[in-house]
Amino acid sequence: MIKGMTGYGSQDFSSGKVKGSVEIKSLNHRYLDLSYYLPPGFTWVENKIRDLLAQKIERGRVTIAVKITHKPSGVAGFNQEAAKAYLKYAKIFKKELGVKGELSLSDLIQLPGVVDSSKEAVLDTDSIWPAIGKSLTGALNGLLEMRRREGKSLAADINVQLKRMLLKIKQIQARAKVVLAEKKKTLNHEEFASFQKSSDVNEELTRMAHHIEELRLLLKSDAAMGKKIDFIAQEMQRETNTIGSKLQDKVVSHAVIAVKSKIEKIREQSQNIE
Repeated sequence: MIKGMTGYGSQDFSSGKVKGSVEIKSLNHRYLDLSYYLPPGFTWVENKIRDLLAQKIERGRVTIAVKITHKPSGVAGFNQEAAKAYLKYAKIFKKELGVKGELSLSDLIQLPGVVDSSKEAVLDTDSIWPAIGKSLTGALNGLLEMRRREGKSLAADINVQLKRMLLKIKQIQARAKVVLAEKKKTLNHEEFASFQKSSDVNEELTRMAHHIEELRLLLKSDAAMGKKIDFIAQEMQRETNTIGSKLQDKVVSHAVIAVKSKIEKIREQSQNIE
């Protein structure tokens, strides 16, 4: 069954004290276009993610976001030069300004620049990746399931259009016989032969019936078929235009307009199909 290109999947992961989540979103696109939102230090996994997704997805604009929601506390940094400078000036103030008292350790570490507690803990990306990779697979499965459900709906809609189109094709076939019979009564032999040749749409109608059957088969495929469906719809549009120009008849013209409307709907839906 064909697949759509709209989907979403997410899954949490945990590796030691590190916790986070993986989210994957996909939208319509002519090709496979990947965008990454990764924590610092994880750019090296982009190729791994691409390889995994390319095995399952052929078309779509896909966004992959890896978020770290919890990690070990930051490590405090000690600025030895700043501490020495404070102690130096404390001695100068005491000697030259007559300031009394001592600069204790507890006082020293409170001074700006001596201790930096904002330093983030460095994550071991190699050890965390297996957990992320597992969650990535889970999120991808969720996204693929949503794309399959969309594909099922798209296939059902296109099949309805094809069924209605086939009825119009049969109407044109029947009307062509009526038009031919009416012309035979009013034209002489030479005129009728010329009209019969110029208005013969049997070849176009046969190809239309073939295209309809071909589309029905494509809708059952698991491979990416959006571009093929659009191509066949274009061919159907060309055949329909030829029918309309060859067979000048009010009933046929109305049927041709109806067929072209259904072809356009199929082409619009093909843009949503992988």
